[in-house]
Amino acid sequence: MTETRLDVACEAPVARRDPRTSEIHGETLVDPYHWLRERDDPEVQAYLEAENAYTASEMRRTEALQQELYRELVGRMREDDVTVPIRVDEYLYYSRTEKGQQYPIRCRKHGSSSAVEEVLLDLNALSTGKDYLALGAFAVSPDHRLLAYSLNDDGSESFTLRVLDLERREHIGEAIESTSPSVAWAADSQTFFYVVRDSTRRPYKAYRQVAGRPAAEGELVFHEPDERFFVSLFKTRSREFLGLSVESNSTTEIHVLDAERPAGGFRLLIERRQGVELQIDHHGDSFYVLTNLDAVNFKLMRMPVEGGDPRHWREILGHRDDVQLVTVDCFSGQLAVQVRSRGLRNVWILDLETEERHEIAFDESVYTVAIGDNPELETGNLRLVYSSPVTPRSVIRYDMATRRSELLKRTEVLGGYDSARFVARRIHARAADGTRVPISLLHAREIELDGSHPCLLTAYGSYGFSNEPRFVPSRVSLLERGFVIAIAHVRGGGELGRPWYEDGKLLRKKNTFADFIAAAERLVEAGYTSSARLAIRGGSAGGLLIGAVLNQRPELFAAAIADVPFVDLMNTMLDPTIPLTVIEFEEWGDPRDPEYFHYMRDYSPYDNVSASRYPHLLINAGLNDPRVQYWEPAKWAARLRALKKGQGRLLLRVRMGSGHSGASGRYDSLREEAFRQAFLLECLT
Repeated sequence: MTETRLDVACEAPVARRDPRTSEIHGETLVDPYHWLRERDDPEVQAYLEAENAYTASEMRRTEALQQELYRELVGRMREDDVTVPIRVDEYLYYSRTEKGQQYPIRCRKHGSSSAVEEVLLDLNALSTGKDYLALGAFAVSPDHRLLAYSLNDDGSESFTLRVLDLERREHIGEAIESTSPSVAWAADSQTFFYVVRDSTRRPYKAYRQVAGRPAAEGELVFHEPDERFFVSLFKTRSREFLGLSVESNSTTEIHVLDAERPAGGFRLLIERRQGVELQIDHHGDSFYVLTNLDAVNFKLMRMPVEGGDPRHWREILGHRDDVQLVTVDCFSGQLAVQVRSRGLRNVWILDLETEERHEIAFDESVYTVAIGDNPELETGNLRLVYSSPVTPRSVIRYDMATRRSELLKRTEVLGGYDSARFVARRIHARAADGTRVPISLLHAREIELDGSHPCLLTAYGSYGFSNEPRFVPSRVSLLERGFVIAIAHVRGGGELGRPWYEDGKLLRKKNTFADFIAAAERLVEAGYTSSARLAIRGGSAGGLLIGAVLNQRPELFAAAIADVPFVDLMNTMLDPTIPLTVIEFEEWGDPRDPEYFHYMRDYSPYDNVSASRYPHLLINAGLNDPRVQYWEPAKWAARLRALKKGQGRLLLRVRMGSGHSGASGRYDSLREEAFRQAFLLECLT
């Protein structure tokens, strides 16, 4: 017997079916909302639509505020804009946006900036009649005549690949379905390589294809059967080699192919060794290899192009306990190495002749910098992308020899934004085990620490990914309304190097939640906010963090936003047919092992919902999300609604035509952000 209805006067779409139970390791798992996995069941569709209708009804009183916020967000954006061109051979490649248009237009000019513009791909035209559009591959052939590009129009991240003849402005060959965004051209400008996905959407096979030939003539060049590994393609900056990387969450294997011999086979360059990760680039007669072999924070080695035993590689930059080496990029005279030190992302420059090293200096104490697009090998200039919580995105040209910087472009923030009104700083919390947890703060320059300020605390804390202290234009609307913005750099992320990540995964995952709770308590104790005005937000694996801390300390928070939250940990990790499950064993653990099962079961958000007074909660999901299936947030919301106490609002919003990243168009994305901010403002002010 099933009942699905909408009761706006109370709360709820309500649905009932018999629960699903399973016995494992002496414990019974009860899943009362397992039936929500039946995507094509009309009752499931009705249930999700009812949830959306209920959320719309509850948020109707904020519509004027949503419109006000949306106008502010759009008003700070230069709607007609153009990126800094990137030179590749004799062409300048760039993208631009037009007022009122959702998507960028990809363009180029030949010779100089004064040349006639050539539009390569207008995503606005391609999006006609579609609610969603994502660009995957965008790879121009070495002779600049052909463009291999791929699109997805439903958020599933399964892309359709096509080749466009840029001179004749017509497609050649057939469309290739179910591809990943990974594409690489050989030097002949006719042969390209691409990767397809399996039934769980894992990139697992690489093919060789001649442009214009039938798709059926594509030749399989690599097949990875191990479900823990993803296949991807890359090209060295020297353009001499195509690379094929086979990666799990903890292990890498690399194959290479001479770009001048596209009919040949990829040769194994560095074989996989469990727990050893790799990244390479090429220069002259050597590959430069970043590896964590006997170096938890990685070291930089040089190996012959022919390969060889790692014991005979030459060390260029040794391991350091206080610095993690992240990426290496080779240029004609220098290496650029992205590093993490002092909790920040930095860049080192290494002279290939003298092996002298220096670090690029920046003035602000809290910031982030990344190596940008630098396709040319023969250059002494390095393009960087810099920002801080108060400084908008800035594209910088850095002369690696003279050490001089030139600002090429800083993103304009219209509407009267003045960075001098705000300050970014870093404080620390103390976790229960004594660990110091960094917190990046952004707030008005003159604030009283009297606990009266609304605060939004965010974190991620998984996969070694760092939650960078960068500029986010949408935060200005909250800052101007008195908010304190805080980022908790919790264990499980990579902010303090690889050990910081290792201390927040597998059987130490609970450290992530303890760090976040400690950060929240520190903000309250220091007077930045109070529990009555503290909101939290996280997405995907960061949504798991939100779900876990809400179960542990619901009284500590006034409101929460969980975007595409990975909350049904046990049911997902026990089902290898779900995309990403098997590869995730190395991040969360394999629950078929009793030790991991009981540890994971103890914090799984969906399985630990209790009859507590939860704060106001907005949950966002995507029906076509391949990373976190829509039913995880839907089931979590249903269980919370059945068990929670108190008057906290519980809203579930399911985007019926998109996936993990939400709306694809820039205006639609801003409307979604205005919706979230309106929810926060109503709950906290």
